[in-house]
Formats: sequence, structure tokens, C-alpha cells
Amino acid sequence: MTARIHQLDVMRGFALLGILIMNIISFALPAAHYFNPHAEGPLHGWNRGALVFSEFFANEKFMGLFSLLFGASVVLFTDRVEEKGRSALVFHLRRNGWLLVFGLLHAYLLWVGDILVTYALCSVWLFFVRKWSARGLFIASGVSVLLLLLMYALMGLSMPYWSAADLSEFEAFWKPGSATITEEVASMRGSWADQMTIRVPGALAMQTEYLPILALRATAMMLLGMGLYKAGVLNGSRGQRWNGGLAIIGMAVGLAITGWGFQFSETREWSMNVFFNGSLFRSLGMVFLVMGYVGGVLWLCGGAARNWLEGWLAPLGRMALTNYLAQTVICTTLMYGHGFGMFDSLGRAQLWLLVLPIWGVQIIASKWWMDRFAFGPIEWAWRTLTHWRIQPMSVRNK
Repeated sequence: MTARIHQLDVMRGFALLGILIMNIISFALPAAHYFNPHAEGPLHGWNRGALVFSEFFANEKFMGLFSLLFGASVVLFTDRVEEKGRSALVFHLRRNGWLLVFGLLHAYLLWVGDILVTYALCSVWLFFVRKWSARGLFIASGVSVLLLLLMYALMGLSMPYWSAADLSEFEAFWKPGSATITEEVASMRGSWADQMTIRVPGALAMQTEYLPILALRATAMMLLGMGLYKAGVLNGSRGQRWNGGLAIIGMAVGLAITGWGFQFSETREWSMNVFFNGSLFRSLGMVFLVMGYVGGVLWLCGGAARNWLEGWLAPLGRMALTNYLAQTVICTTLMYGHGFGMFDSLGRAQLWLLVLPIWGVQIIASKWWMDRFAFGPIEWAWRTLTHWRIQPMSVRNK
């Protein structure tokens, strides 16, 4: 396996850990809390500290990093297929068609917050730009980011002109009443069938009403990942000084923008009127912070931490799809009524008492598995379905 693949796997493992910081909120608390931290009142003490950390370092950031890596994987996968003289289009569509199936099952049977469906849909248009130059991909990514920010700005500016019915509907979403919260908690603590009353309409909304924003944001980062891969950035060939500079500049600018947006929302007590403006700052800050994360991981992979990262985080990244779905299984079992029914019983800070052990279990389990097998179990099924033949599970020569 080449150094480039190791580094991509390390980044993927890092992203897999980080994405749980935000997803645990969706698993464990009523839906409004994911978007509005003040959905049931202001946060204080450790819970506010957990909010600050997640907003600055996690919210959208690890989703953005995953999207960036997905874009790079599109180029990597199709290039390898073409090198073998096969149809890149056929294998690409088959691969992502199955990803769509996994995503639909995940969304409607397990958890409303699935992102696989969005990725599978975005892969369709990514295929047709995969041959573009790095420069062209960077320009397309920048245009996509500007369109996303423009969409947020226009939505914010249009709010004074919304109808009373639309404002009332958005307010009910942003700050639901106690009866709505009670009903959601009862459903999620109920049987698997009871949960479907929340899960099905929520998943449908994610794949229709919210899809334009989700897909545009994902596409922007996927195009960026494709460009970085083609420019040779993701293999660390720019050198330690360049990677370190990218880390420092990306994180400094990203945190400054994110901090400005956080303060903007905090001083306005997270009212629904600041949602779109806050999202604008958050998404712009995300782009820079993700670049900072890329530079930081590459810098670490080029130094003394390389062996540790490749030994422990790379296995996690090599079976990222398995681990992503495993996080859902673990957390829904803990939180929902078919398991331990802990939904809405822990605060944001207390949720870290679950996040840290889950990280530890997944890191150890992934290393154990990848020391013995060539693929994670879901990756094996995905690869088998893509190539339409049973894949060997024995560990390949390194």
C-alpha cells in the first residue's frame, strides 16, 4: 500500500472519530438541539463548554473532511478502474448505487441523520468532472462555496417577507414546544415501530427539502478534495513546512470566522432570525478549518507520529463505512427504546462519557480486524457487490 493511501486512511480515521462529536447530539437529544443549542433554554457550565468545543471544532468540520476525502476517492477509484481497461462509468455507478442502497436502509431503518444518500447522489455529477485539472476543480469548488453562502444570505434576507404560516412552521422547528418534545422523546424511547413516526418523515425531509443545501455543501468539499488529490497535496509531497503552514493558516482563519459566527449567534441568543447568517459563518469557517485539519494530519504523518497514526488511525479509516454504521448501531441501541432507552437523559457534556469509550472501542477493534482481514465487513460487501464477485478477505502483503 502506498504512502498516499496510508495518509488518506489516517485522515479518514480522524474524520470518523470527529463526526461522532456532532452525531451523538442527533442520536441522544431531540432533533431541534442539533440546530438550536437553546432549543430548551440556554446552556451553562460544562454543557456550554461542550457546545463551544463542538461549534468551533466539529460542527460541519468533520462532515466537510469526509466529503473532501470522498471526492478524492472518486478520482482514485475511477483511475484504478481505467488502468485495468474497464469501464469507469459502469463501476462508478454500480459502486455508488450500492452506497445509495446502504444509505436508504440506514436512514429509514436506523437513523434519520444519514449522509450516505447525499454522497451517492453527488457522485453522479462528480464523475463527469473527474478529468478536470486541479485548477478547474478548485475554481468549481470556490463557486460552489459562494453559491452556498449566497443561498444562506438570501434565505436570511427573505425572512421578513415570509408568510405567517411559514414563519410559524420554522419557529416550531427551531424551538418546539414542550408537547412536541415530549412526543418525540416518547417515540424514540418506544419500540422500533414507534420510532418510525419520527424517523421516516425526518429522513424524507433530509432527502428532499434539505437536500439542495446538503448536496451543495458536500459537492463544494468533494470538488476541493478532487483538486487537492490531483495537485498532489494529499500525499504530503509538498513537505513538512508547507503542510505545517497550511495547518496553521487554515485553522487560524477557520477558527476566527467560526468564532465570529458563534459570537453573532450567542449575542442574539440563538434566535431563529440568525439561523441562516450563523450558517453562513459556520460553512465558510468550515472550509478553512478542514484545510487546516488536512495540513495538520499530513504534517503529523511526516513526523515522529507517523507510525502511531498509521498503526492505529489508518485501520479505523480503512473500514470507515463499517465504523460509521457501527456508531449508529451502538448509539441507537444506547439511546432508543429497543435498547437502553437513554434518549434525552444526558446533557451535552455527559455525552462525552459515551463518545470517548466508543472511540476507544472502535480504534482497538479496527486494528484487531485489519491485522487479520483485508477489508472491513461492510467494505467487503460493498466491494463484492461493486465488482460482482466474492472478494478475498485474507490480509494482503504489505
